Amino acid sequence: MATTKDYLQYLLDQLSDLEGITYRQMMWEYILYYQWKIVWWLYDNRFLLKPTDKVESMIPNLEMVIPYPWAKGMIYVDDVDNSDYLVKLIKNTYCELYWSLS
Repeated sequence: MATTKDYLQYLLDQLSDLEGITYRQMMWEYILYYQWKIVWWLYDNRFLLKPTDKVESMIPNLEMVIPYPWAKGMIYVDDVDNSDYLVKLIKNTYCELYWSLS
């Protein structure tokens, strides 16, 4: 099942307070960027984050999924109705992945 445009739009609306969100469609799925860096994906109407220690500690019932056979494990975020929570997850993922590289 491919990610629907309605699901994409719902998540973009949930993250509307966060500046610097862009996306690119890849086949029937989406790669999403924060501040020009890949932070999360939409696969089969699922919100998937790159795993980081800080974000893993923020998710109570952490579920790792492999969206396609050759992919690395990603964090599945099922609580997409809480926009404040999503913004925190995106910011923390970005900071842990990309600020630590500087």
